[in-house]
Amino acid sequence: MNLKQTLIPLLLALALALSACGKPVPAEKAAYVGEWQAPAMYLLITQDGSVRYKRLKGGATTSVEGPLKGFAGDNLEVGIGPMATTFVVSQPPYQEGGRWKMVVDGVELSRSPSGAIQ
Repeated sequence: MNLKQTLIPLLLALALALSACGKPVPAEKAAYVGEWQAPAMYLLITQDGSVRYKRLKGGATTSVEGPLKGFAGDNLEVGIGPMATTFVVSQPPYQEGGRWKMVVDGVELSRSPSGAIQ
């Protein structure tokens, strides 16, 4: 068996194990859970601590998928070890005109009306 045949299954197993390392969203941050959108940004936060993010800015797309490491104040920390990113939440979830909104990385997001997670 060559190195490539050994390394690929090992890396896949490691990725699967690490993807299950997300911390569930604590009760006091439950308002963060849901599908959040703006025209050029998408953020999905699940109760079990999975996060999916996609943003189009300046013609480039940035996307992040990973486990929730935790919260630093209102900010979200997502990733594994040093491979992590912080989403700056300048306005945590709030209601305005019957809709849930929050401001992440300077973008105002609205939660899907049904709150459904797809």
